[in-house]
Amino acid sequence: MASHRKPRTSRIRTSHAVGITSAALTSVALLAQTANAAPAEPDKPSLEEVQKKVDDLYRQAGTATQKYNLAKENTDQQRSKLNDLQDEVAKRTEKVNDARRELGQIAAAQYRNGGASDTAVLLLSDNPDDYFAQRQLMGRLSGQQQDAVEDFRTLQTQADTKRDEATDSLAQLSDSETDLKSSKQDVQEKLGEARELLSKLTQEEKERLAELERKREAEAKRKAEELARKQAAEEEAQRKAAEEAAKEEAEKPPAEQPADPPASGEDSYAAKAEKVLAFARAQIGKPYVWGAAGPDSYDCSGLTQKAWAAAGIELPRTTWDQVKVGTTVSVDNAKPGDLVFFYDDISHVGIYIGNGEMIHAPKPGANVRTESIYYMPIHSVVRPA
Repeated sequence: MASHRKPRTSRIRTSHAVGITSAALTSVALLAQTANAAPAEPDKPSLEEVQKKVDDLYRQAGTATQKYNLAKENTDQQRSKLNDLQDEVAKRTEKVNDARRELGQIAAAQYRNGGASDTAVLLLSDNPDDYFAQRQLMGRLSGQQQDAVEDFRTLQTQADTKRDEATDSLAQLSDSETDLKSSKQDVQEKLGEARELLSKLTQEEKERLAELERKREAEAKRKAEELARKQAAEEEAQRKAAEEAAKEEAEKPPAEQPADPPASGEDSYAAKAEKVLAFARAQIGKPYVWGAAGPDSYDCSGLTQKAWAAAGIELPRTTWDQVKVGTTVSVDNAKPGDLVFFYDDISHVGIYIGNGEMIHAPKPGANVRTESIYYMPIHSVVRPA
């Protein structure tokens, strides 16, 4: 008799279905967890990256400040030139009017004597040169009248020339004012970006950033001390060499001894540098303000300009022009009073005071202070006088 046992396939199908259901439930649970999870935050920059970005923004703001200083200098010069030209135009116009009145008197006299007045026609002509060519007026005027007409023509030409110059100067002034506005906006944008970056740091991050800054300053100070030792050794060697030379001169017979030499260039420079440093030290503690050149605040090139003015040397306003004034020397041979320029774009400058240090107006939010010249990448050292 045939067996009525049920086949086992149903049990297999049931077991397979349970497995699929469990897997599906697990997937749904995972999807639900993923959906409820907070979105991943974008990678946050490291403090080193923030520090570098802020430094770059301050440097860019310094570059924009020099552009502002240049545009302001050009604007001031163009405005002064325009004022002078406008005064000159007014004076020459008055002279033209005087000459015209004199011709009017001549024309009136001709009219009283009868006949047409060529001089009157000249005064009414839009183009006196065409009239001269057509009628040969000058040949029919007296010597006095010819002189009056020539004076009138000369004065009128000069007045027209000055008027054209004033028009060109006004256009240049407009261009300079546009550059000034653009540079000012650029400075403000860079400084705003730097402030925004710093404002996003937590208190802990700010403290860690301050620690990075202290390490940076310590390294810059170490390099300054190394330069100071090197310069001191060089000065000592020079002093001994000078003493030896003086001793040899003293041992010579009086007839062979030279007369007292005039003051050397180094002595003259040292005297000027002393005045420069005295002025700079008196400004320590005053705030950095971009575009400022004293007396209450300074930017970097404004401070160097005013400091050297105290020694009777007139420097240009921008770092880009100041670096061209004087003689370039090596860092090892830097002397107090020398100007130290920084960055590849020469956007910052300080006054060397010796021992690897300088006085400078650093950046917005900081005051004029003493600092190692190695705090920033050095571009060059220049001796202005």
